[in-house]
Amino acid sequence: MSLGKGTIVLMGSGELTATMVEVHKELLAGLGDAPQAVFLDTPAGFQLNVDLLSQKATEYFTAHINYPLAVASYKSAESVSTYDAEQALHRLRTADYMLIGPGSPTYAVRQWQQSPIPDIFNKRIEAGGCLVAASAAALTVGRFTLPVYEIYKVGMNLYWEEGMDVLGHFGFNLVVVPHWNNAEGGNHDTRFCYMGEPRFRELEAHLPEDVFVFGLDEHTACIIDLEKEEADVRGIGRVTLRRQGSEILFAKGDRFPLDVLRGGDGSPQWQPTTAASELPCKDNQTTDNSFWNTIHGLEETFQNGVARHSPEDMTRALLELDGIIWKTQQELENPEFISQAREILRDMIVLFGVQLAAAPRSPDECLGPVVKQLLGLRAHFRSNKQWAEADAIRDCLAQAHIVIEDTADGTRWHLQAEHG
Repeated sequence: MSLGKGTIVLMGSGELTATMVEVHKELLAGLGDAPQAVFLDTPAGFQLNVDLLSQKATEYFTAHINYPLAVASYKSAESVSTYDAEQALHRLRTADYMLIGPGSPTYAVRQWQQSPIPDIFNKRIEAGGCLVAASAAALTVGRFTLPVYEIYKVGMNLYWEEGMDVLGHFGFNLVVVPHWNNAEGGNHDTRFCYMGEPRFRELEAHLPEDVFVFGLDEHTACIIDLEKEEADVRGIGRVTLRRQGSEILFAKGDRFPLDVLRGGDGSPQWQPTTAASELPCKDNQTTDNSFWNTIHGLEETFQNGVARHSPEDMTRALLELDGIIWKTQQELENPEFISQAREILRDMIVLFGVQLAAAPRSPDECLGPVVKQLLGLRAHFRSNKQWAEADAIRDCLAQAHIVIEDTADGTRWHLQAEHG
């Protein structure tokens, strides 16, 4: 085991939101004069918008941290050119502040396993640097990595993949699980990084007994200061250490010795308790629940509008959802939340279009099949000289403002023009 003197920061989410602005500023301020800050794009390297994500990170640092952020681009071990790879590795080797974030944890680990990058992380931390692993990237730094997409989206059997184990290099036998208190599911459990409680309990059972789970709520950071041998919780939520059927909860502002994360008893203040099965603390989920309650409420309004054929309700729901997305984006809300909300908006727009396509394009088109049948019945009555019955049909149509005209070329109809 090699003990370093730098810092490892784990974030449950929100690395590019307002909740983490002061955390980034404080970490950079602790690195001396003019530290080199670098964003590594590998976790999202397979995404077509990877360069936009990098641009967003640099713009966030410029606008909100007031500090430049360079990009070390290492999208794929197979496709990166020798020159680009060496340029990215050089930026990392000279970085004081390394930020890795959204994307796929399993993809990132596959790209890094045969590269010098994990060793660079370790050496830069040993030299006093700071590694910030957020959201998907937080999953990569432990002993094992949770295949979130493979399980949650593809439906693969529950399993763990080997992680980079940067934490293991510094004596922590952990798996890191961000999005611990996620509430995006609305009507289904998406806590524990989208796994939900039943699946996550089974996943825990697959871990070796000496491996602990370290869960981070969204918009929450745990700063692991290796020089001070102390951890500090920031943000709006909690972090949870689960080990052998028990857990320790750390709230915003708590400081605790790193020996607790290594399996030691720590101080009496940090004694484990029986692991709870209920939802994470409601107070810590207020922001997320409020956001998703609003989103799901608008979904319900839209669906009710569809059921009642009410374009007013459908349009109102679309406009309100668009306004919420714009507002939360301006407030630097969790980009993953915004992305999910946009997917919901797109689905609603598509359904709105389907409804419009299925609707009659004019009153004539709507009434045409009914009027045609009634005119056929009227023609039958007239051919049988049943004049009273034929006139009754004409009179009923007239009451519905449908005018019948018998011409030499046949019977025609039209809607009576409205008069003010």
